Amino acid sequence: MNNFLLSTPTRIRFGEGQVINLPKEIPSTANILLTIGGGSVKKNGILNAVMSSLQDYKITVFEGIEANPEFETLLQAIELGKRESVDYILAVGGGSVLDGSKLIAAGIANPAVEPWEIVTSGGKAAKTALPIGTVLTLPATGSESNGNAVISRRSTGDKLGIASPLFYPRFAVLDPTYTYTLDERQVANGVVDAFVHTIEQYLTYPVNAKVQDRFAEGILCTLIEEGPKALQEPQNYDVRANIMWSATMALNGLIGAGVPQDWATHMIGHEITAVHGLDHAQTLAIVLPNLMANQKETKREKLLQYAERVWSLDPCDEESIDRAILLTRDFFETMGTSTRFSGYGIDEPKIERIIEKLNEHGMTALGEHGKIDLTSCREILEAAR
Repeated sequence: MNNFLLSTPTRIRFGEGQVINLPKEIPSTANILLTIGGGSVKKNGILNAVMSSLQDYKITVFEGIEANPEFETLLQAIELGKRESVDYILAVGGGSVLDGSKLIAAGIANPAVEPWEIVTSGGKAAKTALPIGTVLTLPATGSESNGNAVISRRSTGDKLGIASPLFYPRFAVLDPTYTYTLDERQVANGVVDAFVHTIEQYLTYPVNAKVQDRFAEGILCTLIEEGPKALQEPQNYDVRANIMWSATMALNGLIGAGVPQDWATHMIGHEITAVHGLDHAQTLAIVLPNLMANQKETKREKLLQYAERVWSLDPCDEESIDRAILLTRDFFETMGTSTRFSGYGIDEPKIERIIEKLNEHGMTALGEHGKIDLTSCREILEAAR
């Protein structure tokens, strides 16, 4: 096991009705900027529950953060926050709202820094950030308990990640009942995203990190078991609870501590979203099975372990690797998430444009060994047609 430093500072309030405890988490003197997405939290009553819990607070609401949060929209929120002199951010929504709120918190707190510089620096240009609280409505990204975010800028075709300990939410309210009204596409996206987060910290090479491996395998098995059930039984509390907790645990730092990681699927996927506008999870489903096949020899030992422990296949049979990759693809398809460009009506993917953006962003040596170069990326994308 490799050396590691792990801190998971986010307080989790998990379970039905936890929104009433918001006043226990947010200082009574806070001047809050409450951020939301397209308005679904208004329709399903979640925003009313939050506002009711915080009725004695000063609150300014910013609405309109998109899926794949757009820098231009977040800039408007930053300006609003400065005008209103807010000192606390409360993000109510899914991963995109939470991600966008992290840049908002940094942008308001660093008035001398151009917000796009915070993005292009990967978050390093932010020297401080407003405190952030979260009420999660769509389990997927793990953004409710990590310091990461991904920001898009349509005008330049960029989709870039930022990360900093400053961006960790102070707390997260996780109420599984808040996921009951998600549509099938949102449920599928969340499950696929959490699955790939786990894979990218697990499917590399062995370092004898037994606890992390077993945790990761447990998350993967849970998602495989519960994901299809969530589509069939949308108001099954236990199913929703297990999916919600799996998504949080997939990217709060625990399973990635002390192990090599491979985020090539995400890096390639980000560029697909920037070029073709597909949902984040859809791009991951396109890339992962083909990347697994492309990197079969490099990942051989962990692929055999994955085949045995997650899919109950014979670890001594080389054909188990191909079978495990096929079962992974089938799982995504069962969730209604296509694993090929053609499944989204893209018969001629802009592969060269995607490769150009990877090169522009310095993504030329990806993977746990830094050996997934642009040639490998092109092969992976060609196989995903």
